[in-house]
Amino acid sequence: MKLGEKIRYLRLMEGTLRGLDREMSQAEVARSVRKDLGESISQAYLSQIESGARPHMTNKTRSLLARFFKVHPGFLVDDPEGFQTELSSELAGLEDKLDLWLISGAERFRRDKDVSQALLALAKHPNSRRCLALMREILETPNLAERLLQVLRPESLAMPSRRRRQRRVS
Repeated sequence: MKLGEKIRYLRLMEGTLRGLDREMSQAEVARSVRKDLGESISQAYLSQIESGARPHMTNKTRSLLARFFKVHPGFLVDDPEGFQTELSSELAGLEDKLDLWLISGAERFRRDKDVSQALLALAKHPNSRRCLALMREILETPNLAERLLQVLRPESLAMPSRRRRQRRVS
């Protein structure tokens, strides 16, 4: 994973942890760093890091962002080619791997708020594997998904079916 992707991921996680239900903007991170740590980093600098225009940070900036996001400073570098982000040990449980995959998917679909929030909700659940198995059963039971939507989210049924399909694809 590239440094810019890591910063975007950390902004998403920080926003979730702060109860925003979305990623923190670069400007919000800059303001929060100033407020929480009494030091400053500009939104423009964060933008350059995330876009890859500035592939490296100074040690001071790395330390500042590591303290803000509560990660080890060594995390804030590009991963080497072929680096594995998942544990290959048998100690890592299947549930943990699934949750990491769901969080990664939430990051990939961050522009689709419904999908991103659904994936994060699954990852936060204590038994995300069971939730996915339940989803399979709901989808395989004729008309059950539609009946549940009528009860739980009737406003989503007002949307024309073609538009719903387009939202699912994107």
